[in-house]
Amino acid sequence: MRFALGVEYDGSDFSGWESQPRRRTVQSTLETALACVADGPVATVCAGRTDAGVHAIAQVVHFDSVAKRAPHEWVMGTNSNLPGDVSVRWANPVAEPFHARYSAVYRYYRYVILNRRQRPALLRRRAAWERSPLQVAAMRAAAEYLLGEQDFSSFRAAGCQAKSAVRNVVGLEVHRRGDLVFIDIAANGFLQHMVRNVAGVLIEVGKGKREPAWAKELLEARDRTRAAATAPPQGLYLSRIDYPPEHGLPAVSPEWLLW
Repeated sequence: MRFALGVEYDGSDFSGWESQPRRRTVQSTLETALACVADGPVATVCAGRTDAGVHAIAQVVHFDSVAKRAPHEWVMGTNSNLPGDVSVRWANPVAEPFHARYSAVYRYYRYVILNRRQRPALLRRRAAWERSPLQVAAMRAAAEYLLGEQDFSSFRAAGCQAKSAVRNVVGLEVHRRGDLVFIDIAANGFLQHMVRNVAGVLIEVGKGKREPAWAKELLEARDRTRAAATAPPQGLYLSRIDYPPEHGLPAVSPEWLLW
């Protein structure tokens, strides 16, 4: 039987989602806990692989198991075998055609910036720190150029293995709440480091080092070497995954918006 899970994690002490030899990863940690409940090996597939240091509020995972367990047993049993920085929020049986990655319609990320002169203590692993004042209006103007279906070659990692750099960004908003600046982005899919590279460009614009139209120039150049540095991972959160309603997955809680 196939199950889907909603998972949240603090990525600070993980080497990313994907299992790697001799490294602590979210996937291997979760699979070890699931195996304790299933009484056998479990292989998981996630909606979006996150890098080292990146967090998730609403990661979605699917796995197959012959073990007969109720949804609440998967949740409670798995959580009892997980460390404190990973938690399963829900479990749902799904039809076998469901695929956590390929069935997803849109993915959402939030990038959090602590914008003040003093370095953070409490948020040092939960937000990026930028001491220079950020002009949110300029960042919003730059973000407008990145909407729609476009080639994001200038915003992909050098080692990105995606066959195409074309992605459809359906939402990109920037707003401030006190000392915190939020970048919320939604797309049908993301290239490796794409969100952090978008954040890096918007930060440069926000600091006044570049004009908003620079974002358009970068898109047209299709050259990663001309863009800004990749923003640090600790500010990035996988916040939501949208699926067609026929899969019957729980609605995403809006609690992450209370940041």
